[in-house]
Amino acid sequence: MDAMRISARADYAVRAVLELAVRQEADPASPVKAEAVAAEQGIPHKFLEGILGDLRRAGLVTSRRGGGGGYALAREAARITVADVIRAVDGPIVSVRGERPTGLTYTGSAEPLLPLWIALRANVRRILEGVTIADMASGTLPAPVRTLAAEPSAWENP
Repeated sequence: MDAMRISARADYAVRAVLELAVRQEADPASPVKAEAVAAEQGIPHKFLEGILGDLRRAGLVTSRRGGGGGYALAREAARITVADVIRAVDGPIVSVRGERPTGLTYTGSAEPLLPLWIALRANVRRILEGVTIADMASGTLPAPVRTLAAEPSAWENP
């Protein structure tokens, strides 16, 4: 089994939304240019434009054209979770062979796999839905996330 992966698209999307949140907090009246986000976060500009389009279609960011244009969060950072951002650009948080676990069936000795995949999805969702963009912008992750990240085994590469 391959390791669970966070795509470059998802990583860039979360970083872009976080950058918008931080800049919007500093200057709420000014939209942020995609070029500024790309430069600050080291994201290829063309790739970022596609990501921002997905985030706009998902209702997470707004855009304004023109000289004073740019991007802004569509709602408060405290109402946008990391899971929202990932789903906007990558779809379901956890899939098995490209399918949602709830759509799978196993028989015989493989039957225990389904509740395992469901539990994995529930755990990942619990973490990603429990962290908002505001949490990250303030530098204060929720206690359960800090506790998990503080475990020495979390930093080991098995």
